[in-house]
Amino acid sequence: MKPEFQAKFLQHLNKKRRQDEGFTLIELLVVIIIIGILAAIALPSLLAQVNKAKQAEAKQNVGALNRAQQAYYLENTAFASDVPTVGIGISTQTVNYNYSIVTAGDPTAAQTVGNMGNRNSDKKTLKSYLGLNFTTLAGAAASTEVLALAKVCETISPADNLPGNVADGTTACDAGTYKDLGAK
Repeated sequence: MKPEFQAKFLQHLNKKRRQDEGFTLIELLVVIIIIGILAAIALPSLLAQVNKAKQAEAKQNVGALNRAQQAYYLENTAFASDVPTVGIGISTQTVNYNYSIVTAGDPTAAQTVGNMGNRNSDKKTLKSYLGLNFTTLAGAAASTEVLALAKVCETISPADNLPGNVADGTTACDAGTYKDLGAK
């Protein structure tokens, strides 16, 4: 073989060997550290979004209970006393929340009922919800009509102790415990 070809062949083999080299251990460690830092930054945001998705279930169900209570009141001139009576197929217990209807007394005479969306005791990071259904009078004295109104309240922070009942005549969220989400 000619010496020129031998030199070119050796150069070719030398280039090929350089191309076959992998990453060094330090390069791999740097990449792993960067990925770890990015994951640590993104994880709290991800967990907050997961909680918001779980809380959306309660907002939706309490809002649906509110609307069903309004319809029930229009048909029966009284509020329903339990979730199955409302008849919209909401389960009283889910993975994240327990749903119930609470009143200060007899729901047939009550002017206010509460639709509770209490978080389950093992879900410490979730907020609870209260739906208020209440009646009010509207119109002139001769043509006064009863209106069934509703609003949704969200606990300011995740809390274990929600009121066991709602006082008759309540038309607003307790400012110390709840944030008013308005009519939902």
